[in-house]
Amino acid sequence: MPAALQALDSNSELNLLLVGDPDAITPLLAKADFEKRSRAQIVPAESVIASDARPSQAIRNSRGSSMRVALELVKEGRAQACVSAGNTGALMGLAKLLLKPIEGIERPALMTVLPHQQKGKTVVLDLGANVECDSNMLVQFAIMGSVMAEELLGISSPRVALLNIGEEETKGLDSIRDASALLKTMPSINYIGYLEANELLTGKTDVLVCDGFVGNVTLKTMEGVARMFLSLLKSQGEGKKRSWWLIILKHWLQKSLSRRFSHLNPDQYNGACLLGLRGTVIKSHGAANQRAFVVAIEQAVQAVARQVPTRIAARLESVLPKSD
Repeated sequence: MPAALQALDSNSELNLLLVGDPDAITPLLAKADFEKRSRAQIVPAESVIASDARPSQAIRNSRGSSMRVALELVKEGRAQACVSAGNTGALMGLAKLLLKPIEGIERPALMTVLPHQQKGKTVVLDLGANVECDSNMLVQFAIMGSVMAEELLGISSPRVALLNIGEEETKGLDSIRDASALLKTMPSINYIGYLEANELLTGKTDVLVCDGFVGNVTLKTMEGVARMFLSLLKSQGEGKKRSWWLIILKHWLQKSLSRRFSHLNPDQYNGACLLGLRGTVIKSHGAANQRAFVVAIEQAVQAVARQVPTRIAARLESVLPKSD
């Protein structure tokens, strides 16, 4: 709720449907001024899908749950996007069931935009929606990622790479090698080959494609390292006696380094877009703080403004053979 109110404060055109328990939401909404309250509506839900619930079971018992109600609002056209920090598997399954995939897409993919050391950004997908992917799915992810790089980052002819354990043609799983062979035959995709995980933040590619298992592990490892590094900048040397000039030097270094590497803070890129659906769905990190959840809401606003599903559908129609 604090994130929702902050988002309303920073965007005067934003309207929010707050799905959940009215008794829990109302007191928090009451703290806002009248203008912000007028742009927020509470939509009651009977239950919550547990974060540890098995997706298949959660979907069967989803009627009346906050996640399903929110997705139904998008399906009915009452909302243009859904933002959820809930069970990823259930969100994926329910979104596919209610909103339907775009024609030509087997399964939607979770996508985010990560910063790199050249002060630009890289589109990365899949981040956990699909643990196992065949070559056709990886090609579909590459097409969707290329569209996102063009629309969100303004990159013409974005470079597309497959995440692999080496750059040699013979390395990797059959699905990756087969996807590579397919991408080489598609002139509309600027495919540059394989990339290893240690090059994720170098800026060598604009779109990095992988299966959901590898993508999820890669993202969370990177987030953990970034958080550890940023925390070390804040805490190094605390509790030790230092001369006044060393204290001043330490604070100057911490401030300088924090400013230099602040773009790596995971809170600044929270919110993975579930690409390949006929509607817009944003998955927030379950442990997102206020700042991070505001970013997820902003991602939803941007995706709606860019008409992402429509643009992906148009690209797929021009790229993929009709038989697919």
